[in-house]
Amino acid sequence: MKNLNDLLQLGDPLLYQISEPVLRSESDQVQEWVSDLHNVMEEIRAKYNFGRAIAAPQLGIMKRLIYMNIDKPRVFINPQITSKSDEMFELWDDCMCFPNLLVKVKRHQQITIKYLNEDWETVEWTVQDDLSELLQHEYDHLNGILCTMRAIDNKSFKWRA
Repeated sequence: MKNLNDLLQLGDPLLYQISEPVLRSESDQVQEWVSDLHNVMEEIRAKYNFGRAIAAPQLGIMKRLIYMNIDKPRVFINPQITSKSDEMFELWDDCMCFPNLLVKVKRHQQITIKYLNEDWETVEWTVQDDLSELLQHEYDHLNGILCTMRAIDNKSFKWRA
């Protein structure tokens, strides 16, 4: 079982790599990975008071897998963003891999994401505002992109108060 000590920190080369798709033959491992993601997210919540979702690469699991738990657990296997609104908004983004740093970024107001759930059924979900931002952040992790790389400018960083 992975824990908070397994969470990769800013600067770890694995965070900048593109993740591989989850294969159908790995479906037995998905539950174990999800359990690890859930466990680490709960530890982050307890220690830092934030955390709504986590991507597998943050734990060095180089697979296209996202776990979100807001009102209920949701697993995104091999997600793809299929549409993005032209409307953008700015916000201070945070990340479990550097929990005390906030980064001002621009995100799409609305996205549609297509993914496989734990039953390997295709799901399409359109989200906006904070959920849109959250899923764009986690999706970036799958592509080796951190919010530090999306900073609006060189003054878009601040310590969490």
